[in-house]
Amino acid sequence: MGVECWRNTLLLLAALVLAAKLGHFQRWGGFQEKSVSKKNMNSTLKFFIENYNNVSNDMYLFRIDKLLQSHMQLTTGVEYLVTVKISRTKCRKNSTKSHSCPIQSGKNLKKSFICNFLMYTVPWMNYYQLWNNSCLEA
Repeated sequence: MGVECWRNTLLLLAALVLAAKLGHFQRWGGFQEKSVSKKNMNSTLKFFIENYNNVSNDMYLFRIDKLLQSHMQLTTGVEYLVTVKISRTKCRKNSTKSHSCPIQSGKNLKKSFICNFLMYTVPWMNYYQLWNNSCLEA
């Protein structure tokens, strides 16, 4: 039984090597640039801005003003490396109409940031996790 077990293991290993050589396994090629479109990333961007507003000490809500750059990588889910411009809105944090809030135009309240974030998602399970985030005033 010991020899047969080794033989089966070697056959399985040989089949895996052959399949890899023939290209049957998808190779994860690192981050690839994704077309810059809010429409393609709505749920990811929504998760990011909700997270940002929840941890921000600002009394006003921020919203994504512009999607500047987007990269994605397939792993066990999808990883996004994204750069966005966010701007302070006229809605206070306790407001329920956060999606339709106009951006502040007054000199004293106008504020924008350029944010880079790395997010892991499993979209088919509606799972999102913000791994890293950094924002600098624009």
